[in-house]
Amino acid sequence: MEKMTQFKGIIPPVSTIFHPDGSLNQEDMERLIDHLIKSGVNGLFFLGTAGEFSQMSVELRKEAAEFAVRYVNNRVPVLIGTGSASTREAILLSKHAEEIGADGIVVVNPYYWNLTEEHLMKHYSEIAESVNLPILLYNFPNRTGQDLNPNFVLRLVNKHSNVVGIKETVDSIGHIREMIMKVKGAHPHFSVMCGYDDHLLNTLQLGGDGTISASGNFAPQLSVGVYEAFTSGNYAKAIELQRQIATLTFLYEIDTPFVNVVKEAIKMSGLDISTYVLPPSRPLSEEKLVQVERILERAGVLKESV
Repeated sequence: MEKMTQFKGIIPPVSTIFHPDGSLNQEDMERLIDHLIKSGVNGLFFLGTAGEFSQMSVELRKEAAEFAVRYVNNRVPVLIGTGSASTREAILLSKHAEEIGADGIVVVNPYYWNLTEEHLMKHYSEIAESVNLPILLYNFPNRTGQDLNPNFVLRLVNKHSNVVGIKETVDSIGHIREMIMKVKGAHPHFSVMCGYDDHLLNTLQLGGDGTISASGNFAPQLSVGVYEAFTSGNYAKAIELQRQIATLTFLYEIDTPFVNVVKEAIKMSGLDISTYVLPPSRPLSEEKLVQVERILERAGVLKESV
């Protein structure tokens, strides 16, 4: 197959917006998508952690994916999260993403079970062999309980040419550095994207490609600004904006899961959206809403709703 396009830059893991009955709120999703594209992002990732995929039925995941591809309409690349604890379900969702015209898929490793490396390799290989789409791995050991280490990833990329990148949601810059040196060093087209906001500039400096991090939903101007400043050689500006982003990381300590925090931050930063979250997530208390507001204010992204 032909060499896959490299994913790079700022790709927000888009929040899925719901009506209070749990159905997809297409009107508010449209508003969020348009805002992110106008902000200059380089792609959009739907049905990741911030997209609440783990609380959604297969039918709702398919509906959200179909809506996303249709509404974005090739304005930016669309990535669809198709990970599952079940290999068969992950393959089903991956094939669906290909059928509806997604530009790529993002696949987190199975959660609940820790797999032997042999079983994990088989899991990813069967998915890779089921589609022709570019695949980004999603390494989030705090949620899956199992790390995708650079040696394993290199074996997988050597074996499957459509495995073209990874979202590294790890707090170790050493892990990201090794992924860049080992995997990207052997396959220069391989994209290494950090998953935590505060590692964006570090990742770029090490030769990585960008970020897929939650603040892209409510402060895309900061991460887009860091990326554009860095790539144009304005390192002082990149450092200044990265310091603003560092303030935002305190948001994720307010509640767990933090998907409610992200939605409230989107609303407080200027978009009047529904902040309903799927159980077991719950609405934020008044006290926690005040904490969100204070952090956004310190970071300079608090605005009147529009």
